[in-house]
Amino acid sequence: MSQNPFEALGGGGFDMNALLQQAQQMQEQLQSAQARLAETVVDGTVAGGAVTVKVNGVGELVGVEVKAGGFDGSDPDDLSDLGDMIVAAYRDAKAQADALAGEVLGPLAGAAEGLPGMPGQLGF
Repeated sequence: MSQNPFEALGGGGFDMNALLQQAQQMQEQLQSAQARLAETVVDGTVAGGAVTVKVNGVGELVGVEVKAGGFDGSDPDDLSDLGDMIVAAYRDAKAQADALAGEVLGPLAGAAEGLPGMPGQLGF
């Protein structure tokens, strides 16, 4: 019996160590990209800057700014409008964060397709 179990499958040139090293490098690149995304902040703004929401590159809400004097806290309609604007600003910021994540992580997803038996396995 041969030392390499893949030789019986006709894979004499298959180098498991190289594959594992490549997978580890990709894992490190993925972790680095995710860390950069977590540190990056994008803004979503509505109503001419009345409400601005800050979201990091992984989609976590990190801040909300409401322009002073734009809303009357005693008026239920104003408060309802404010809530709607916060949601809209978050959606704007989240869309930007998703696009940024696609740019940053996209090359890593393409690299995974180059691994034997791993086409599209990263799920990006």
